[in-house]
Order: sequence, then C-alpha cells, then structure tokens
Amino acid sequence: MDSSTIARMGISHYIKEIGRGKDGARALGRAQAADLMGQILDQQISDLELGAFCIAMRIKGETPEEMAGFLDATHARLNKVHTGQAPTVVLPSYNGARKLPVLTPLLALLLAREGVAVVVHGSATEDKRVSSQAVFAHLGVSPTDHVGPATTGQVQFIPTGVLNAGLEGLLAVRRVVGLRNPGHSLVKLMNPCNGPALVVSSYTHPEYLLSMSATLALTGQHALLLRGTEGESVADARRTPAMDVFKHGQTRRVQVPQEGSLVQVPDLPATDAVGTAAYIQRVLRDELPVPGPVAQQVQHILQEVKP
Repeated sequence: MDSSTIARMGISHYIKEIGRGKDGARALGRAQAADLMGQILDQQISDLELGAFCIAMRIKGETPEEMAGFLDATHARLNKVHTGQAPTVVLPSYNGARKLPVLTPLLALLLAREGVAVVVHGSATEDKRVSSQAVFAHLGVSPTDHVGPATTGQVQFIPTGVLNAGLEGLLAVRRVVGLRNPGHSLVKLMNPCNGPALVVSSYTHPEYLLSMSATLALTGQHALLLRGTEGESVADARRTPAMDVFKHGQTRRVQVPQEGSLVQVPDLPATDAVGTAAYIQRVLRDELPVPGPVAQQVQHILQEVKP
C-alpha cells in the first residue's frame, strides 16, 4: 500500500486500534505513529477524526515508541531554525503562570546574556494563565512571524503556528474538549532547529518523568529534563528540582533534588505580566539576586552547550 492510498484512508484504522479503551487499546508502532501524526499535521483529516484521536490517546496514554513516531513526523514538517555554529538552547513555553510567576523569560535572557542563542516557542493553551509571550512583550521581545536563524546572545520567540500550523491546531483541541492530548507532550520534546541544540524539557506529574525520559532516550536527543514550574521549562524558584541530561541515548543526573523544608523563600512578584517583567528587569540589572534554582539551571545548561 503506497503513501497516497494511506492518506486517502484517513486515520480511522488507527483510531480502531487506539480507541478500544484503556485495557483493550493496542499501541502503534513507530512508523504507524509517524504516519498518523503526519496526517494530523498536514491537516488531511476531519475535525471529528482529530477529536476522536485526542480522546482515544487521552484514555490510552502514549508509549515511547508512539511518541518517537510523533516526533519523527513533526521534525519532518517543522519550519526549522538554522543554528549554524551558535550554541543554541530551546525553551518550550506552553503552560504559563497560575500560582507562581512565569520565569521562563528570565531563564531565556540569562542564557542570552551568557552568549547563548535562545529559541523560545509556545502558545497560550489556557486562557486563565499568564503566558511567557505576555511577559516577553513587556521586555521588548516580540513574537516573530517567520523563522529566523539562531543568533548568539539573542532570544527569539516563535509562536507554534509559525513552526507548523497543524501542530497549533492540535493544541487548540484542548480549548474545545478541555483535555490535554499528545501534542502537549510533543511540543515539550521536539527540537525545532536544523542543527545541534539543547532542548530544555519539563514535566508536570511524576508519571510523565518516566514516559518523557524513555522517549528522549529512544530518540537520542540532547535535552535537559526537569520538573518545571507549573509545567514551564524553568526551575521552581523556591526549590531546586532534579535535572537529567540526555544525549545519544544516554542519561546523566546532573542535579539532585533539594530535600527538606525550605529555609528561605525568595521574594517573588505577582503572577501578572507587568509585575513579572519588572521583576525580571531588576534581576538582570543585578538589583535582585537570581533565584538559586534558576541560577543552577543556567549553569547546567551552559555546561552542555558551551564546551
């Protein structure tokens, strides 16, 4: 069966495999998962099929093989950032702030200050949270409408739709059905660059540590994985999380988690975009200290990208 025949079939045959309930569903192979995600990203399927896929995968859960296939399809279709020789770090930013300020822009600007090219990509997936994009706007970093090259010492914010419109559409399903889907893990694992880059990936719940670790090891990506702040890729300013580095299928723990009760809680701003941006500017002017966990994260990232 050639690829054009598969495309005309849609994804109903895949939905039959993954949609049999938690116990009856069958996992897809990597090539099947890549074909399925390819059709989604190419926007070749109906809204009904897309919704069925999202609900079925929410019930079944993704295997590392399936996520690897989803990544294969995604990497083949992204508008890529050209890295050249610049040491490059990728920061996904999708969760935003709810209880704590979103400090992903602080992490990005601290890295840029150290001579790193920083690629931040994201979109607001929840209306009630403050996004990194909103904070960046008050810091003079505007979202780009095209993919430019990675530039040493600069931060580039790329909306997801600029990287791939179908991927933006997949994330948008959450606004309709109210549930996450594989796209929300996919965007935290993918590398939108056409050359070497360190992807800073984060998880929200412990079960995702296992699945995301297995996927990163399987795909051989270069990544730093941690439990971020409310799902963002920046360390919690109050307590240092564990951090693992993945490269060529190997895993190293570079940071042990901080144990015990907190001795001192840093003075953090309110979660609104204006207050967060003002706080970040004061930190960058050295009027306030960089929160310890964020400073440690910066150092681990620099050790990976700057030999």
